[in-house]
Amino acid sequence: MTSQTEQAMNHSPKDADILSASPRLFENPVLDKLSRVHWSMPLFFYMPFVLLLGWLSFKSYNPAFVVVAILLGYLGWTLIEYFGHRYLFHWEFPGKFGQRIHFLIHGVHHDHPNDPLRLVMPPLLSAPIMLTAYLVIRLIFGVPLGYPFLMGFIIGYLCYDMVHYYVHHAEPTTKLGLTLRRLHMLHHFRDPERSFGVSAPWWDYVFKTQYVGPQENAKR
Repeated sequence: MTSQTEQAMNHSPKDADILSASPRLFENPVLDKLSRVHWSMPLFFYMPFVLLLGWLSFKSYNPAFVVVAILLGYLGWTLIEYFGHRYLFHWEFPGKFGQRIHFLIHGVHHDHPNDPLRLVMPPLLSAPIMLTAYLVIRLIFGVPLGYPFLMGFIIGYLCYDMVHYYVHHAEPTTKLGLTLRRLHMLHHFRDPERSFGVSAPWWDYVFKTQYVGPQENAKR
């Protein structure tokens, strides 16, 4: 399962069209437009913040501390990515309204995983996450101490969005790229209750949610 051809090996051409479809989510045309975003938008939107936080961080602290804080902030994001995907994105909310919320949050992506305009978070969704991260980090560390942690958190988010788009729309040639793509496609097309880490798949092994194939199941 290392190419788009293999991804669709059990799907007809009609199925492939469904997988790549970009359905309307909102009657309001403005909201519907805001639900779609080009893959490069997060980079243009957040890189100025990353550069500003980097400048403020290196101006205030020695490089070794800044690098360690950035790595810790990045690690914090990977945990948010894992637990958010595992619990929030896959939570089955009760009732018709709950089903609608689930579809908007993540269900649409599983129904149409190759929609090129819904593979990265629109600012409408990601900005509240970043604002919450800023408030929590400021509460814990204060400023400017919290700046490199926030920088690492945002970098982690950008890695997640870029990896997510890459594994759906690229043809990886490196071992790392092939592995990331394979694990995410297993989540989509084999077992949606496994392989929650998109850019950080190691958490699946830590929390025992890595993909378990038929042979492994048979041994249990």
